[in-house]
Amino acid sequence: MKKIFSFIMLITIVGISAPKAQVIIGGGGYYGGGYYHGGGYYRPPVRRRPTYIQQRPLPPFQPSVYINIGYGFPNLDKNQLAAFPQTDYMGNVSTQNGPYLGSIDYRFSRYMSIGVLGTYGKITAPYYSYATQSNTPDFTGTLENWSLMVNIMSYIPVYDNHVEPYFRVALGANNVIQQSYQDASGASVPYIDNTSEFAYQLSFGARFKLSPNAGFFLEAGYGKYIASGGLSFKF
Repeated sequence: MKKIFSFIMLITIVGISAPKAQVIIGGGGYYGGGYYHGGGYYRPPVRRRPTYIQQRPLPPFQPSVYINIGYGFPNLDKNQLAAFPQTDYMGNVSTQNGPYLGSIDYRFSRYMSIGVLGTYGKITAPYYSYATQSNTPDFTGTLENWSLMVNIMSYIPVYDNHVEPYFRVALGANNVIQQSYQDASGASVPYIDNTSEFAYQLSFGARFKLSPNAGFFLEAGYGKYIASGGLSFKF
């Protein structure tokens, strides 16, 4: 009986000691991705990468004045040439100058500027007779005008200091310098004025910096022109 009791006690002691015997193999060490230290085994916490992306700070902003000069194409003043729906139709534009454009803008914040945009252009187009269907124009129409508009630009901040995307909204007035319709002999043809006193330009573009104070711009939109480009200077 004492032998059986002694055997049971031995099994019990071995069963209790066995788990500790698996981990306590010395004062410290590394095993299987964890550490032995002091009285037991532990696995270090896993470092996780942050789920957010830290944004770079935008460069410091200082108010500034921009002077821009450029050229637009095509000259959409052709839409304001007079129509002669009963007798003649307008052919392809024969000559077009501009619009040449220039603006002065005060950029008072990182996101916006306000200024004045001016344009000048001249366009000429032939008119052909419905009745004769001749390849020789009945007369030629010429329209020369300039416009002055309030120019508001909204910038899109980007981390690339060399490119500045923007939206342009310009609203103002047209001023016709000359409008005439003359046949081959130089005689004037009566017409109904189709010009508008309202001028506008809506565009999306970007300014590309060549140096801290100079660059060029490209844009596309509708109003006085469809596409334009030019030089930009910062003061």
